[in-house]
Amino acid sequence: MPVMRGLIAPQNTFLDTIATRFDGTHSNFVLGNAQVQSVFPIVYCSDGFCELTGFARGELMQKSCMCHFLYGGETSDRITSQMQKALDERREFKTEIVLYKKSGSKFWCLLDIVPIKNEKSEVVLFLVSHKDITENKDLDRGNDSDTDEETGLEVHPVNRPPGCNMERRRSRAVLYHLSGHLQKQDKTKSKLKINNSVLGANANPIPEYKVADVQKSRFILLHYGAFKAGWDWLILLATFYVAVTVPYNVCFTAVEIREDGVSAARNPPSVSDILVEILFIIDIVLNFRTTYVSTSGQVVYDSRSICIHYVTSWLFVDLIAALPFDLLYAFNISVNFGVHLLKTVRLLRLLRLLQKLDRYSQYSAVVLTLLMSTFALLAHWMACVWYFIGRSEIETNNPASWDIGWLHELAKRLGTPYFLTPLTSLLGVSDSPHGAVTAANSSHWNASGLEALNVTGAAGLSQWNGTRTRLRMLNGSGMTLSGGPSVRSSYVTSLYFALSSLTSVGFGNVSANTDSEKIFSICTMLIGALMHAVVFGNVTAIIQRMYSRRSLYHTRTKDLKDFIRVHRLPKALEQRMMECFQTTWSVNNGIDVSELLKDFPDELRADIAMHLNKELLQLPLFESASRGCLRSLSLIIKTSFCAPGEFLIRQGDALQAIYFVCSGSMEVLKDNTVLAILGRGDLIGSDCLTQEEVIKTNACVKALTYCDLQYISLKGLREVLCLYPDYAQKFITEIQHDLTYNLREGHSAEVQPQAAVCKKIKNKINKNAGFVGSIKRGECRILKKYNKFSMTCGTCCSHINRHLILNSPFSTHPPPTTPNSPAPPQANLC
Repeated sequence: MPVMRGLIAPQNTFLDTIATRFDGTHSNFVLGNAQVQSVFPIVYCSDGFCELTGFARGELMQKSCMCHFLYGGETSDRITSQMQKALDERREFKTEIVLYKKSGSKFWCLLDIVPIKNEKSEVVLFLVSHKDITENKDLDRGNDSDTDEETGLEVHPVNRPPGCNMERRRSRAVLYHLSGHLQKQDKTKSKLKINNSVLGANANPIPEYKVADVQKSRFILLHYGAFKAGWDWLILLATFYVAVTVPYNVCFTAVEIREDGVSAARNPPSVSDILVEILFIIDIVLNFRTTYVSTSGQVVYDSRSICIHYVTSWLFVDLIAALPFDLLYAFNISVNFGVHLLKTVRLLRLLRLLQKLDRYSQYSAVVLTLLMSTFALLAHWMACVWYFIGRSEIETNNPASWDIGWLHELAKRLGTPYFLTPLTSLLGVSDSPHGAVTAANSSHWNASGLEALNVTGAAGLSQWNGTRTRLRMLNGSGMTLSGGPSVRSSYVTSLYFALSSLTSVGFGNVSANTDSEKIFSICTMLIGALMHAVVFGNVTAIIQRMYSRRSLYHTRTKDLKDFIRVHRLPKALEQRMMECFQTTWSVNNGIDVSELLKDFPDELRADIAMHLNKELLQLPLFESASRGCLRSLSLIIKTSFCAPGEFLIRQGDALQAIYFVCSGSMEVLKDNTVLAILGRGDLIGSDCLTQEEVIKTNACVKALTYCDLQYISLKGLREVLCLYPDYAQKFITEIQHDLTYNLREGHSAEVQPQAAVCKKIKNKINKNAGFVGSIKRGECRILKKYNKFSMTCGTCCSHINRHLILNSPFSTHPPPTTPNSPAPPQANLC
């Protein structure tokens, strides 16, 4: 089942985590780059730090995280040197120091330096936290007395009484010294308590600067996973099953008379009903362990958040729909009509289906099926209500008025009229079957409901067995309603009336006669008008969308034919236009790539363009280009098409682009002489690209088969090369060797093209130190072809054959053999 996947790409959430962790009193921090030695420049500073110091963020960036700009006259040089040493050694450091704000006012600062590591356990950042503790420092200074440097004990100036023994004072000091400096330790612990509450062992560890791994329990289900998709389809089928069976059971389920006179359902729940209840209960459990997409687009994996989200959204609806009413039968509890009516609350599951309809909007066939199923389901509900109204009219009215309702009319036409039977005859008061039949016959009404029928006992028994479909005690009168049409006939007739009323105004063969039936018919017609507009309006739009591409093709074909007819184009030109249009459409299916990608970011468009044009960009000509240069080139590459016999370029035309043959074959002609044959992977154009001058072509290029081409305009190419001057020089040098044929007028290849090709291949072999694996198959074919009639390339071919090696994929010439080695078969590349 298609769902919104949410933002599932791995993210580096370090900054968000730090900002959340240090929110409030500890939000004054900066991040320094640990990879820049001795400087450690600030790469991020929090808003709290800017408010504390008075500096703007722009003033702080790239300054040292040592915060020299906060030093003043009372700043301790010893502490600052310790800070620098801690940064150099990449270790944690905590201290108290006097710093100065931008305004010049000083404050006591509780400073913490914490190294931040990446996934490779390398320190990449320093988190330097600052907290203003001036008030606490002033309070401690007012309460604390002077302390002894050795013992840390408070020293009070006292008057020495006469006969005071100083040795006793020293011994007491030694005793306190041996006691472990209790007071000093308590004081130290109190000073570090603030640090431990944030960065100590009791706090969460500082996050690493890396791509965060998804913290997901193995018991958490992904809402877009394959299992959840299959489960959703199963729940969807179960929901439709409930939507069909619950109204039918409420309105059509037969009721029998128990011996105590209480009506009860005759049929126990089916296995499918029990399975559906179990599925709904299991679905509730799974929803507590299924991820969801938050309002910000993030996928939530936390179990507690998932539970809170489900409890506050769909839990109540799912619980009501999953109440196990059918389990009452397992305990032999009497089930009356009211219990069946309570089952209709299961239809609330359809609200979950409405919630997921937007997930299917891109799948036309699925939406079309769901809409038609919804319309059929509505007709089913209307049919059930229509039968329920007709049945109620018969059960609540006087037998003299039975002939008014639609259900009596149906019974009369089918020859199965309703009749009343004494309840005592059904409860076995008479031991004789004939007596029961006689009792039934005594209340048997004819088709008009006004005259009793006197039939024989055997005939009455036959009619009793053939026509009874439901038994119900009538108005507490001791009489039971029997007979009437079968359930099958009643349902089919009700469904016929519902569909005819929803889609039109009906045909009159099943009509509303009583007030209740007329009111329901009015409501049905109003609902039908609304559903007709909503459902069939959407169905029309979906069908049009399904065939939109085909419709666009026919529209453009018609426009093309109209254009040809209006302008009276010749037959040959008409055929070329139609072939070009049809072939181009088969390649891109009428999709304009540039129009489709124009709203995407430049970075994404460049990546897509590189993928689409990777075959051209993988040429040796672009091997030395940087990735940025390749991305710029990919954005200016266009596609073209040539039919057999069409000229891509004519001699003397201005050359506008460099062309790359993706498929098909072409030939280069001059004075009806074939100068070159181009195949897949060949490049044609000019080597003069640095100057803004018109380049005349020296030959014609004609398609031999259907050809797909990619080309780079010279204007765009010059602009890209101006942006990357380092690569421009390499490009000018390399293109002279990589062009299969140079079309620039006045090029030396005009005189002897075959020799030029051979010379180019020889240079390539020399450049690769005799390795001919770099020779293209097309170049080998050219050498073989032109060696037959060109004497100028004979020397080059001999030179190439001498450099061939045995393992070359294109080699057919043997390497030098020794006297003891067998000579391989002789062959010549050219």
